[in-house]
Amino acid sequence: MLSRVDHALMTPQAICVAPTRELARQIQEVVDKLGQFTNIKTFLAVPGSWQRNVKIDKQILIGTPGTIYDLISKRGRYFDEKMIRVFVLDEADDLIKLQGLGDQTFSIKKLLPPNTQHVLFSATFPDHVRTFAELFAPNANQIYLKQEDVTVDAIKQLYLVCDNEEGKFEALSRLYDSMTIGQSIVFVKRRVTADEIANRLISEGHSVASLHSDKEKEQRDEILDGFRNGKTKVLITTNVLARGIDIQQVNMVVNYDIPTMGPDGRSQEVDLESYIHRIGRTGRFGRKGCSVTFVDGPRSQEQVNQIMEMTGKPMKKIDASNEDDLDKLEKVRTVLLQS
Repeated sequence: MLSRVDHALMTPQAICVAPTRELARQIQEVVDKLGQFTNIKTFLAVPGSWQRNVKIDKQILIGTPGTIYDLISKRGRYFDEKMIRVFVLDEADDLIKLQGLGDQTFSIKKLLPPNTQHVLFSATFPDHVRTFAELFAPNANQIYLKQEDVTVDAIKQLYLVCDNEEGKFEALSRLYDSMTIGQSIVFVKRRVTADEIANRLISEGHSVASLHSDKEKEQRDEILDGFRNGKTKVLITTNVLARGIDIQQVNMVVNYDIPTMGPDGRSQEVDLESYIHRIGRTGRFGRKGCSVTFVDGPRSQEQVNQIMEMTGKPMKKIDASNEDDLDKLEKVRTVLLQS
């Protein structure tokens, strides 16, 4: 995008769409850093970031599909869409999965000049993403990583067996010291669960924060910024942070709930893409990382077995239900210290 815009033209010439506010902010930070020695400026287009009837005078527009569509559909009120040269979709697989976002990106595309360059990025390319890509950018040049190049070798994968749902919380509380060696992300299925776990841990004297889409936008920004700068060591979140977020200090990911398919993860079928994206928040930048997946019954045990079979990677078992075996939790600490 930086190479395709004219810094002398004070109007958007490139658009980058991301599925979440958090990822859009991160993309903006990266583009700003890469372009720090140019005169190219970026504008963040997310809910609450723009003023009514005020023209946008930055060259690169980065944001979420809904807000960008709201801006461009006004046909010239905020910027001249005929000046757009590049339209980028990041994390396209997630855009398709989230209800309505794929349709919104097509709506944006229809309002752009026919000679706009379309660029689509996706960490995974299952059939439905491939179909979307062919419709979005017909006859496009395609660049794929070999499947064997997409690995999680830098991540030590463990699973922790608990007696029940309450046992999962007790195990998480015991893991707290290990989670704060660096920084850790705990993934849950529901937003209410994130808040409940965070509140219980805080009541026990632990320092954690929860982040999900029900939080106010300013609060979400503040929480993520606090995690980025190390003020918060442990973050309890939903899949809102599963994609693309790069925080170098994260060396442990906990799957408190195993990600599953369907609306709101209601299916019992393992969502392998989300699992890989989640644990991929650690082991980045050439570093080692650790993931711990909680098992609380036959169903989640079978899901872990599926993950091991589909990834071809073994997971070491830690038994949290036996008091004599609880010292195995310290092995998580050892793995992290070695990394």
